[in-house]
Parts: sequence; C-alpha cells; structure tokens
Amino acid sequence: MFDLGRTLLAVVERSPDALAIVDEERRLSYAAWYREIGRVGGGLAALGLSRRDRLAVILQNRLEMATLHWACQFVGIVVTPLNWRIKAEELDYCLGDADAGAIVFDEVAAAAVGGAVAARRLPRIAIGGAEGGTCRFEELAGAASGLAPQAGPEDLSLLLYTSGTTGRPKGVPRRQRAERAAALAHVAQNLYCRGERTLGVMPLYHTMGVRSLLAMALIDGAFICQHHFDAAAALRHIARERITSLYLVPTLYHDLVGHPNFAACDTSSVTKLGFAGAAMPDGLLKRVDAAFRPALFVNHYGSSEIYTFTTEPRAAAKPGSAVKAGLNQRIRVVKIGTDNPGARAATGEEGQIIADRARPSRHIDAVRTGRYSGAVRTSDRVGISAGRGGRPRVGHLSPPGRFGVGSLRAD
Repeated sequence: MFDLGRTLLAVVERSPDALAIVDEERRLSYAAWYREIGRVGGGLAALGLSRRDRLAVILQNRLEMATLHWACQFVGIVVTPLNWRIKAEELDYCLGDADAGAIVFDEVAAAAVGGAVAARRLPRIAIGGAEGGTCRFEELAGAASGLAPQAGPEDLSLLLYTSGTTGRPKGVPRRQRAERAAALAHVAQNLYCRGERTLGVMPLYHTMGVRSLLAMALIDGAFICQHHFDAAAALRHIARERITSLYLVPTLYHDLVGHPNFAACDTSSVTKLGFAGAAMPDGLLKRVDAAFRPALFVNHYGSSEIYTFTTEPRAAAKPGSAVKAGLNQRIRVVKIGTDNPGARAATGEEGQIIADRARPSRHIDAVRTGRYSGAVRTSDRVGISAGRGGRPRVGHLSPPGRFGVGSLRAD
C-alpha cells in the first residue's frame, strides 16, 4: 500500500497542472504545490525535526496549514494539529503530552503560544503577522526540486486531539495506512469523481477537515481554503470556485441556507452533500435538500477521530437513519445493557451499537467496561426492523449521540 507521500506524488505525476489548492488569491497547481511542500519539508528537517518527531500546528484553514500537513507526511513527522482557540494552559498540556519538537502558529494563536511555558522551550515557527517566533515560516528552505517520501504506511501520520469535554484532551494516533484507507472510503462513500472541488472549512485539527484534504488529493481535486466559517464568504467561494461537494456539520448547512444571500448565489455546481458530527433535524434536511437539490446527500454516523462507522446516501429520504456499516467497518447491534457482544438485538427490538475497530481476525471482546481491543461503543439506541427479504437492518437512531473512543490505538 502507498504511504501518503507517494499518494501525493502519484497525483503530481498524473495531473501536474490540475488546480490543487486555493487560498484567497493564492492558487497552486499540484506541481507548484509539490515544490512548496518540498521547501517546507526540507526546512523542517533543517530545524532538526526528523521521522517520528511531533510537530504541533495551531493554524486556521490556510494554505500553510495544508502544506505543513503534507510536508509532514513526506518527512515522517507526526503532524499534531491543535484547536486554534486553545488556551495557554491547554497548550501546555498538549505540548507535553504529545512530546512536541516544535510548534507552528499564526497571529490567531500568538497569545496562547506566548503564555504557554512549554512553548518557550521549543522552536517556534511564526506565520503572517504573528510575533514571538524563533523563526519565520517563510524562511524555511528545502530542496527546490521537491521532496522524496521518507515515511512508510506504518509510520504515524498525525496525532488528533479530542475536544476534552469529559476531561483532558486525548491524543489519537493515526498511521499513514489508516489515513489513506479512510480517505479512500470517503471518496467511495461520497461518490467523488476526478477533479471535484470542495470547501475546505471544516478545521484541519478535526477528522472531517483532514478527510476532505486527503480525499481531494486522491482524485486530483481542489481544496478551497476558508480560514474560518462565515456563511456569506462560503457562498462567494462556492460561486467563484464552482465548488462541487460539501462536507460540513449540520449547523453550517443551517447558516448557509438561511443566509439572505443564498437565493441570489449560484450554487448549481454543488451536486454532492455530506454531513457528520451531529444529527441533522428532519426540517433542516428538507430545507437543505430543496435548496441544493443534490444528486447525493450522505449522512455519516459515528464520525470520530477514526472516521465514520455507518452511512446513509439518501439522507433526505431517510431522516435519522444510518442503515449500513461504512467501508472498513464492522457494526453490531446488541441488546441494551448486555455484557455479551454476541447478544444481538432481534428484529423489532431496540438495541445498542458496538463497532469493531480491531484487526479482522480479532473479535469484539467486551461490552461491560466500554473498553475493547481496538473497538468503540456508543450509548445511542437504534431500532432493528425487517428489510427486504426479511433481513434485519438498522433503522432510526434515537436519540442521536456520539461514539466514544474505547481504545486510543485507533488505526
């Protein structure tokens, strides 16, 4: 299997002149972006960072953020993106927990970096108008001819930190092979075609943002950066760049279709919609479907740091439903409150979902503690109804909720 560096190289060789990324007035083809990625990757190496080192990155969705993500894949550095709203005390914890070797930041995170004791001991790469760096991003200098992949599929790609709503943030390590597999699944489940263009507004410290970034590279597509969400600006991006696909959380769709400029904006290029991160209310599903009239509208259920567990490609027609396990997934509905993963819920019975994230030969081994060998569980309840031919199928999810990570070995 390809590592991520070779994955991008394949695109550069296949479609060097195709549009790869847009950040306001900055527009780069894959060939031009590869040269920039090589410069940055070589510059990181010159700073002393090498394979398996961790690089903390606190940036909004800008060209530099996407470039750093890819440069790390080539060098084998583990990119560790953090929420750009992070506080100094949280940053201190994450830098220590990740064992970060350097940090990259812009003016949005400058105050947090300046107030974090751990950051003072690290090389600090500043971007734009940010003060307090030990060097500037623009000064990074690597090989002008590009960068050869130095990592393999088993190397770590990134370390994603959870939001920490139930305690301190937890780092979820992801290998390059796992990230590539998730990106391929995303392409397949959203029926992406060569040359798609997507709005890159879901944060690149979040699984949804990373999934969009990698998926576009697999299909010679374009990632249209939006630093942070603003509905009016998003509509301008859609019309100007002829964006074809959106992958957003429901609240952003709500803001888009509810914006006064929506009716006057040309959104006809958008044919594929996907959402994750929360359930979309029935009323909003109907409004979004009527507003965009997409060819495909995909509900991704159980979207976590280890990607999506189930999907429904006809979201508007089947509100609240996530019928089938996603690619690379095994889903089981068991009796509520059971300690036995073999106690499957019967047709017509309400049950609880468990998902196997272990190696194919390993079985889900426990329910009582919520800790599985590479598996996760959810407290969501789901109905089992009879499908065609009497075969049981997963019905509506009630109430909507989130998967919890039962094991941080999430690949």
